[in-house]
Amino acid sequence: PSSKSPSATAHSTGRAISSLSTAFQKLNPHLILIVGDRVEAFAAAAAAHISQIPIAHIHGGDRALGQIDDSLRHAITKLSHIHLPATHQSACRIANLGEDKFRIHLVGAPALDNIHKSPAPWPDISRRIPQLRQRRYALLLLHPASPDAATESQLALGILSQVVKTAFDHTVIIYPNNDPGSCGIISAWELIEKFRGRVSAMRERLTLFRDLPRPLYLSLLKHAAILVGNSSSGIIEAASFSTPVLDIGPRQLGRQRSQNVRHCDYNAAQILRSLKLIWNNGHPHSSPAANVYGRGDTSRRIAHLLATIPLDHRVHNKLISY
Repeated sequence: PSSKSPSATAHSTGRAISSLSTAFQKLNPHLILIVGDRVEAFAAAAAAHISQIPIAHIHGGDRALGQIDDSLRHAITKLSHIHLPATHQSACRIANLGEDKFRIHLVGAPALDNIHKSPAPWPDISRRIPQLRQRRYALLLLHPASPDAATESQLALGILSQVVKTAFDHTVIIYPNNDPGSCGIISAWELIEKFRGRVSAMRERLTLFRDLPRPLYLSLLKHAAILVGNSSSGIIEAASFSTPVLDIGPRQLGRQRSQNVRHCDYNAAQILRSLKLIWNNGHPHSSPAANVYGRGDTSRRIAHLLATIPLDHRVHNKLISY
């Protein structure tokens, strides 16, 4: 649940390790493939490593300054046997952690596979939000950067107020994930939904979604004037659509980003200034620079690698290389 405390998350992780160990014993897999840095990914890595099952890890070597996921990501790296980083910087970082070079294979980000074929057709969006026009709306997706619900609620409302001041035709808000502190953001958006139902002007300029199928989300991302918030999709996927991103706060700090991403702190004046610069008086800038996270062929690369790499004692037996 979104109200889960850090202590409750730790207890859940312990239970996940136990349950996954039982599942691995029944399945007897040759290898476990793990993505990212979430607590459930760490639970899977711990269970597999202790069970002496080789691990291949996607998106190792990335950074997220000061976040719990950052430490978990690097812990998963040390538990893993095959590393599948998304960028050259991440591959170098894994090597600096003392991992053997033969274990590291630069593959790109899986989220970019088929990304230009995945977005839903624009008419599917128009049926849901008839007043929406391409490159005339802001997409707002904010996840918690701390477990303090009251702080997260205040920050969410403050960011929205600056978005509204920027005079986008419309703002589409998507509810956060379930990290600790997300209940604060949810309470802010529920308050907005309550007032939106009473004020016709708000109904014309705001739409909120509790969740969206990925094709619809990618279509909204592709055609938005800007993505505002701190979602990893602003760091990874948005550049493939040349969509400008305003990354706010510390959640994604330290992660490599393409030239479409602008960063600012939780500062009202900075946020408003950055939004207006990108909006450009109704003529939003695009960012056609290449995506540093790859070309969209990651799954093919990973499948070929895992189908051909020998899972012998050289892979099983890890030794820190420094």
